[in-house]
Order: sequence, then C-alpha cells, then structure tokens
Amino acid sequence: MNPSVNLSNDERALLSELETQKHEMVETVLLWSRQNSGSRNSTGLKAMRGLLKSVLSKLPGSVDEVALPNGEYVTPKGEKTSVQYEPSLQLTVRPSAPIQLVLTGHYDTVFPKDSHFQTPKFLDDDTINGPGTADMKAGLLVMFYALQAFETSKFAKNIGYTVFVSPDEEIGSPGSAPILAELGRKAHLGLTYEPALSDGSLAGARKGSGNFALIVRGKAAHAGREHHIGRNAIAALATFIGDLENLNGKRDGVTFNIAKVDGGGAPNIVPELAIGRFNVRVQSTEDMPWVLSEFDRLVGNLNAKDGISAEMTGGFTRPPKPMAPANATVFEWVRQAGALLGHEIKWSPSGGVCEGNNLWASGCPNVDTLGVIGGHIHSDREFMKVSSLVERAKLSTVILLKVASGDFDAHAVKQLALKDISSAGSEC
Repeated sequence: MNPSVNLSNDERALLSELETQKHEMVETVLLWSRQNSGSRNSTGLKAMRGLLKSVLSKLPGSVDEVALPNGEYVTPKGEKTSVQYEPSLQLTVRPSAPIQLVLTGHYDTVFPKDSHFQTPKFLDDDTINGPGTADMKAGLLVMFYALQAFETSKFAKNIGYTVFVSPDEEIGSPGSAPILAELGRKAHLGLTYEPALSDGSLAGARKGSGNFALIVRGKAAHAGREHHIGRNAIAALATFIGDLENLNGKRDGVTFNIAKVDGGGAPNIVPELAIGRFNVRVQSTEDMPWVLSEFDRLVGNLNAKDGISAEMTGGFTRPPKPMAPANATVFEWVRQAGALLGHEIKWSPSGGVCEGNNLWASGCPNVDTLGVIGGHIHSDREFMKVSSLVERAKLSTVILLKVASGDFDAHAVKQLALKDISSAGSEC
C-alpha cells in the first residue's frame, strides 16, 4: 500500500457519520425490495423510479428521466416488434469539474410481476432474503449514501459526476447501451454497484455476452394425410440446437446456452414456425467474429434445406471486459481504500456481465461490483448482508475522496484505458 494515502481526522469523522444511518438504509432496502420492478413490468418500474427520485433528489444537481431508444423483440409468432423501454434516471452534478465520474446501476430485477418471490424477510440479524436486495437495490443505496457523505468533503468541488440508473440491465441493456457508451467516453472513471460475491470479493475480468433469437419457418400440413408435403420448423430448429450445443468446448471460454423455444401447436399439424432464444458468452473480442461466422454457417445449413428458411436476430450487447492495466490500476485503488478501512479486498474473474462491460468498451476504466455483499442472485434464495451496507458505503466514499484529492489519478488512468483499448484493437 502507498503510505502517502491515508485518512485525515475529518475524513474519519465523515465516515463515522455513515454508521448512524444504518437503520435508515435497512428500512429503505426493505421498502424497495417490496416494489416489484421486473424488466417487463412497466407499472412496477414507474413506481420504483418514483422511489429512487425521492432519494436522488437529496443530492445536488438535477434528476431527469431520460428516454431510451426503442428496441426490437421477436414475438412467439415470429414477428419483429418495436419495444419501448421505461426511462432511465440521470443525475448530473458539476459537469464542468476537472474530474468526471460516471456511477451506474439498474432499478430492474429479473423477477416478473407475477413472480412468487415478492417479499423480503430476515434470515438472521445480518441477512435479508428478498427480490432485488443484492442485485441491486441495496447497491443503489450504497452509491447514494457514499455520494451524500462525499458531498460534505472539502474536496467535493474537484469532482463532477453523472449517476445513471437504468431500467433494462437485466435484459442486456439494449436501450441503455448507447447512453452508457456516451457517458463512458466522457468520464475519467466508472463506478458500478452490482453486488460483490458472497465472500466479499469483487469481479475482475468479465466475459462478453450476446442474446440471439433464431426464427425458423417451414410449411404447415396435416400430420397424417399430407405429412410428406409439410416442412417441420421445430425439427429444423432441433438440428440447429444440436449443432449449437456441439460448439461448446470448441473455443476456450466460449459457451452457448439455448434458453427458450417457441413454436408448434396441435399434434396433428406439421409446425411451420419455431423460435429459439439463446445466449453466448465469450472470453475475448476475438471470439465474437468466430461466433458470428459459425452462426452464418449453421443458418446457411438450415436455409439449404428444402422448404426451410431461417433468420438470425440479436447480437452482442456487452463486449468482454479484461483485467487490462487500467482496470488493474483501479482495482489497486479499491484495495488501498479497503485497507484504510481495515478490510482486505480481493477479486476474481467472472462469467457474468454488467454495465461495466459497456463502460470499458467506450474507454472508461471502472470497477463494477461496489454494491453489497450477497449471493444466490436471480433466484428466490437471493440474499444480502446487512453489515455490508455501511461497509461498502464507506469503501466508495474513500474511493471518491482519494480521487478528488488526487491521491488516485483519474486523468492518468483514463489515458491508460484509451491506450489499452487502442492496443487491443490493433491486435484484432
């Protein structure tokens, strides 16, 4: 640890103030968790947005609802329709300050409106089980309380920041991606509030991800009288799925997961439509063109079949985020900030993806698991550790203080990130 990085008495007093706000933080987490805000639940997202506005409005600057560009969705009938996403929330503070940060999070969850998992509960004094607690409503609170504490510092004027809270992260940020790219290009540093791992570790290198849907069309016919003139779309899709599964293991770190199949009808009809939805994870940017070329080959095989037509939709929405030198530097800052608080911060690579991937692709060095400690996310066993609310709020506050004071050089790490991105591009 750099011995020149330390905490003044004023900074320690500022951090101690966070400890008095623990009860308020817990009550807010419980309130927010009770509000269903699944990615497709427009009514719930609107209500959650109102709750967030009332908190973010306590910070300086203006809170605005920012419309997202429309997306595209393939319906179970094979029709491509336009999707209108709920607005994001954006708070802008001191946009002319010499150091600019972007802090991101999401207010959607994976739990739909009719999910059985709707109510938080204490499992013990330090553990809350509830929808969206770890991922990532408690993380949004960590962000807010850290910023609120930071605003009382004499260094606050040195940093400007944008808080961006999205409604579509859990479905791949299809609407938010262009805004994240713009914010990442402008910012020197990014902080994202996904949950830490259950042992308190942070995510390091992340894979990239893409969501795809394959539309396969055949020809309907009577399954008894005229089976021979029918062309079975489900059978054709099944061939593709088998070929897709066989791609697993062909390239290190690349995985293919078929997740949902739509199509078919009455058993006495040869099905004329089938849709397969799947996810791909990649280790590096070099993997993406290989994946797309394999898709072209497999789709071409289907289109070569008599009476079958196939169309691939979707794409990669999150490029990989490597532990490049710029990101490694930011992680070292987090480690130093943790050491000042008496905590050992570790990290490990993750197959998961988040908004940190998007920020990195736009040249913004970042750390993306600054939220609470938790686990079993995306399931009804999701939990968060209550003690980590204050602990992680303190951690972010120290990071903000040290960036603002110049102990952590945000300008230098931004230049390093741009160099990393440029070098990676020239090697592809």
